[in-house]
Amino acid sequence: MLQSLSRARIVRSARVLVVTVAAMSLAACGFNSVPTKQEAAKAKWADVQAAFQERANLVPNLAAVAKGAAEQEKAILTGVVEARAKATSVQVSANDLNDPAKMQQFSQAQEQFGQSLGRLLVSVERYPDLKSIVNYQMLQTQIEGQENRIRVAVRDYNGAVQDYNTEVRVFPTMIGAKLRGASPLVPYQAVTQGAEVAPSLEGKL
Repeated sequence: MLQSLSRARIVRSARVLVVTVAAMSLAACGFNSVPTKQEAAKAKWADVQAAFQERANLVPNLAAVAKGAAEQEKAILTGVVEARAKATSVQVSANDLNDPAKMQQFSQAQEQFGQSLGRLLVSVERYPDLKSIVNYQMLQTQIEGQENRIRVAVRDYNGAVQDYNTEVRVFPTMIGAKLRGASPLVPYQAVTQGAEVAPSLEGKL
């Protein structure tokens, strides 16, 4: 009887030891850390999309204020509205973050929108009466602030991507990544060098 109990305890202890060792091995090879870092990167990407969307939300108000500036500026306003429509129609979900083509399409659309918006802001500077309108000054300040928030969101996302991509490429965590079928994510990269840096509107208000 005592021998049977002792044998059962040994078996239970061995099972606990095996489970513990297996859990520690999985933790060491990144079985849990890989998805954790992946989810962190996805959350940062959501922040990037939100920042771009907030910028897009400011444009209708700015266009409404600027609309009466001059008849010849209608082409610029039309370009801004069209670029905004395209930028907001191109979406990259969390499941697309390892697709370079989709990421490039998204960055191209956002850059085109940013350039059109910049042309609108510059063209409006030619009209002193418009510059003196409080609503215009407020909107221009908000857009400048939003450009900075976009830059911070992109930087944070790229940092999370770098952290995750390192996790799936180095030993021993690459083992857990392979077991989960994880693949590297694509960082956000501006199409034109330096386009990810917020433009300075200082002195234009």
